[in-house]
Amino acid sequence: MATRSHILGVDFGTSNSSAGFFHDGKPRLIEVVPGKYTLPTTFFFDFETRQTLIGELANQALFEGYDGRFMRTLKRVLGTPLMHEKRQILDKRVTFVEIVADFLRHIKTRAEATTGLVFDDAISGRPVFFHSLNDPREKQAELDLRTCYLAAGFNKVEFMAEPEAAAIASRAQGQSAEISLIVDIGGGTSDFSLFQSDHESMKILASHGVRVGGTDFDRTISFSQVMPFLGKGTQLRNVLGSGTSMLPNAIFNDLATWEKIPFLYTPQNSRLAQEMSRIAIEPDKLRRLSNVIDNRLGHDLAFAVENGKIMANAGHRKSLIRLDQIERGLTVPLPSEALAKILVSHTNILQSTVHETVQKANLDLQQIDRVIYVGGSSVMTVVVETIKMLFPAAQHSFSDAFTAVAKGLAIASTRITQ
Repeated sequence: MATRSHILGVDFGTSNSSAGFFHDGKPRLIEVVPGKYTLPTTFFFDFETRQTLIGELANQALFEGYDGRFMRTLKRVLGTPLMHEKRQILDKRVTFVEIVADFLRHIKTRAEATTGLVFDDAISGRPVFFHSLNDPREKQAELDLRTCYLAAGFNKVEFMAEPEAAAIASRAQGQSAEISLIVDIGGGTSDFSLFQSDHESMKILASHGVRVGGTDFDRTISFSQVMPFLGKGTQLRNVLGSGTSMLPNAIFNDLATWEKIPFLYTPQNSRLAQEMSRIAIEPDKLRRLSNVIDNRLGHDLAFAVENGKIMANAGHRKSLIRLDQIERGLTVPLPSEALAKILVSHTNILQSTVHETVQKANLDLQQIDRVIYVGGSSVMTVVVETIKMLFPAAQHSFSDAFTAVAKGLAIASTRITQ
């Protein structure tokens, strides 16, 4: 007798991923690793063992200094030509489509192994906008992601906006405020959905989004606070004649950007950093930059920034970004009270996007009864305070920050005809 196929809800995230399915009248999450329902969306290609590691194993390999190549935030590459460019990784030339497909295949295999079910089809979350409204890369980004699912072994895939899936999950948990706003700040995008609900039904009123997320917070902190310790803003002596010139910012911008870090490790950049250190007014800073490039420490630096952000968000007045792997004892202060000022350009964008979401629904800010926060970066104090300024009278609640989307997708799978 043929095994009945089920639909797997997959929240493929910029920083973390999760999955769920609907069974016995309720959504159930997949243990993507034993005892855990979320999996870091990370990859490590081990040069010694020739193995591809994902998730926590990939992070651990990086932290322990294994010889290999680390990747994160591939979701931000969807819709760009980089997705289809072949590059040599381990023993073969592959595209990012194949790498993402391997990750999705791992989730599918794990789901089938832990549940005993067959998942031939998927319903996948997607941001409201991968890039922005009317961006020609939008259609290509969804096509790229669809291609990844099909290459992973799924027969077909449907897509749902992530904040709308989170709204479905919230409604299922009994949130019955008349008009609610989902605030979904993930690693790569910030998405918002307004929905109206009662005890019997739910209606999406408007959805909107912007390409700003936790990795952008990291980039801004790194660029403004850390990169000056590696030479940003340093003057270079002119090779011909007297005088100085400012060191270009491009290499620092790339080093502060998660998805661009793997492309920095080239002989040309290594030589450039060494040459700049010889003519720099502050050569010690440029030698740090050389160390980062030569020893492929860009992701170690990015994780250090992320950890410093988490400390600052927790309210530690003396929080630090610790850069011992770059130079023993090197730390960068990141006081909690400074975080809001550093990230003000991003929080201003969040406020504007929320305003636009409410306007799309032909509502006023005062009509919002509840604000529900999901997504890993939604729990940041600077985000919550920014949103509370717009809705001081609304109820503010937090709902399964890392798994609400997967639960909502699992519920939504019941509406799909196989």
